[in-house]
Amino acid sequence: MSLQSWLNDGWLSEHKTSFAEIDELFSVVDRDLKDCRVSELSPDWRLNIAYNAALQASTAALAACGFRAARDSHHYRVIQSLAYTIKAEKNLILQFDRFRKKRNIGGYVQAGMFQCLLTFKKRKARQKAIK
Repeated sequence: MSLQSWLNDGWLSEHKTSFAEIDELFSVVDRDLKDCRVSELSPDWRLNIAYNAALQASTAALAACGFRAARDSHHYRVIQSLAYTIKAEKNLILQFDRFRKKRNIGGYVQAGMFQCLLTFKKRKARQKAIK
């Protein structure tokens, strides 16, 4: 596989980027990396903000290579494209995709799900420490 084969399959479209576009994307990345550290925000929202920062950086890498992801499975394609755009290791891509799935669960299935998972893990850790 390659970005060219993705283009042929309709998963990408050709895109002529500009310095201004890449700069705007990285401005969003910088903002979101700062905002996701705000402790007063819920863990669900902080995950969403951090995820968006990574997605925007990945979008910039894809644009720099002359492509834009198609609307169908857009986030998935942007994440998977990291194997070609920055030669990301498989483990990084798998972790990023797990965040995509957690974000979908938290945003679409049950609000507060990430907070619930964190609370559960903390309780399990405390129980383990007590034993």
